[in-house]
Amino acid sequence: MFGEFLNIIFKSIKLDKTLFLDNKNFGEASIYYAITIILVTSLISIIPGSAFIDHMSSIFGISDAKGPSLRSILIMSFLVWIIKTSYLYFVGVVIFPSKSTSCSFRKLLVLVAYANVPFIFYVFIFDIKFIYFTFVPYIWYCLSLIIGLKIILKYDNYFKSIIGTLAPQIIFFILILSQFSSINTGTFS
Repeated sequence: MFGEFLNIIFKSIKLDKTLFLDNKNFGEASIYYAITIILVTSLISIIPGSAFIDHMSSIFGISDAKGPSLRSILIMSFLVWIIKTSYLYFVGVVIFPSKSTSCSFRKLLVLVAYANVPFIFYVFIFDIKFIYFTFVPYIWYCLSLIIGLKIILKYDNYFKSIIGTLAPQIIFFILILSQFSSINTGTFS
C-alpha cells in the first residue's frame, strides 16, 4: 500500500501519463492518497511561508510577526482543493466537455491532489534567497494538471485543458496589467 502511494508520487513528479491512464490509481484508496498528499503539501508550504514572513518582518521592523495558525493552513488547503476541483469540474465537464467525457467529481478531486505532488519541493525553500524557486513547483503543478485533465476528460488536444487550468491566472494577469496601465495614464478605478 505504501509502495503504491510512493509510485503515485514518483509518477506525478515525472509527469508520467500512465498515472492518469491507470484506473487503479483512482480506485478505493485513491481518495485517502489524495487527502494525504494535500495534507503533506499544505504542511510543507509552511516552510517558504515562514521564510517570507521572517524576511518581511525584518525589512519592516516588526518583531512579533506570526504566520497563520496550523488549523487555518489545513482548512484553507482543503477548501482551496475543493474550490479548484469544483471550478475544473464546471469548466471541464459542464461547459467544455468532449464527446466522450464522463468524469466524476471524485475522480477530478483525486486528479487535483495528484497534481499537487510537486509542491513537496517547497521543503527546499527554507531561506528568502530561494523564494523565487516557488515558481518551479507551481509551473510543475500546472503541467501535471494540464496533462491529467487532457487524459481524464478525454480531450483530443491540450488546448481545452490549458485554457481550463490557466484561465484564472491569465485573467488575474490581465487584471494586474490593466491596473498598471490605468495608473500610468493617471486614472484610478
